[in-house]
Formats: sequence, C-alpha cells, structure tokens
Amino acid sequence: MPSIFQRALGRAFNRLHPQLQHRFGVGLDSGRACIGTGVMTRVWNAGPHIRPFLALGSRRNVLVPDAGADIPFRIENYPYLDSYGRETVTFVRTFPRGRFDATMIYDDTRAGIVDYLGTHQHIATPLDLAVDDRGGLVIRSGRQRFLEGPLAVAIPKAATGTAIVSEHFDERAERFRIAVTVSNPWLGRIFGYWGSFTAEYVDVAEHGVPANVRPRREDARC
Repeated sequence: MPSIFQRALGRAFNRLHPQLQHRFGVGLDSGRACIGTGVMTRVWNAGPHIRPFLALGSRRNVLVPDAGADIPFRIENYPYLDSYGRETVTFVRTFPRGRFDATMIYDDTRAGIVDYLGTHQHIATPLDLAVDDRGGLVIRSGRQRFLEGPLAVAIPKAATGTAIVSEHFDERAERFRIAVTVSNPWLGRIFGYWGSFTAEYVDVAEHGVPANVRPRREDARC
C-alpha cells in the first residue's frame, strides 16, 4: 500500500523532489523509518506574552520553549500500526529543551491526513498538502478539535495556532531545509523555526519502533 502521504497527494506525489519522495514514502510497506538530524538556524517565539502558552503546551509535547540560534534538532518518522489498526507515522521533533510530538494517519472519510498533536492525542487537525514549484512539500494545518474523555469539540479559532510547514531538498548542500511558522488569528505569528538536516533510513523490522516516540494515549476520533 502507498504511504499515507502518497495517498493524500495522489499524482502530485510524483512532483516532489526524489529525496522528498523517499522521505515521505516512509510507511508500513516500505519497512523503513526516517531519522533526521541537523541544526535549526533560528528558533523564535513572539516574546514574554506567549511564553506561558508555550510552557503549557510543552507539558504534553505540543510546543517547545526553545528560542535562539543554531539549535540542535532531531526528527523521527517511524511507521507503525496503532491500537485501532490504522497505519500511523510519527513526527517527533526533539530540541534541547523539549519535544514537539505528532502522529499522523490517513483518514478515508476526508481522503487526507489527520495530525494528532502531543503525547495523548488531545488535539486533532486535518492537514492540507501541496507541492511547490521546487518540488517541496507545503503543509497547512486546519481546524483543530480537542479530544478528551467524551469531549470531541472544535477549538475556537482565537485559541488555536495554524501551522505552515515548508520542506524542500537543497541539492547543492545535500540537505533537507525546513521552515515552520505557527500563527494565531489575534496574536499573529507566535512560534517558528527554520534550518536544515540530513536523513538516514533504518529498517523498522530490525530496529523496531522506540516506545518513547509513540503516544501514551491513542484516540479513534478525528
């Protein structure tokens, strides 16, 4: 079966740079995980008024409090079958002071990817994917839902952050380049980072899926 990104992008997947096709082709059928390591040239936030929000989000690995220049970075993309039988790919981004966890599935009813944020999948958001003119992938998050106990409610826009992720492959440097911006309708841009990394691919059957990249709680709702 094609990877969740192949299914979501359809024919547009073939317009991705070959290195991005390799990276976002990670899935159960490929049997590979992608481990990226590099440096974020800049990690920033909007300042003191937003730091309590970042600190709160960091408790469940939804946001990170890091800020500064030349910050080490690691991203782990492992495919696995979750407890509901769904093919899932981890997007665990590790910084010196915290982690930003996400797990992604393909949702047949939406014909697209749903991104669960944090260690307990308390926030779910659909993703809009596009391929840009240089063969890069652009990801934009949609309306978020809060999932806790019996609750499954849309989060008011004023309390959410819309993420835009742009990733492409720099052939001259032989590195992936990534830029992330999270914005709020009232506060504007609140958090982001940009930088580059290299990737290696490991055999999941041989190495397994580390327990610490999987969420502590899974939710069937999306």
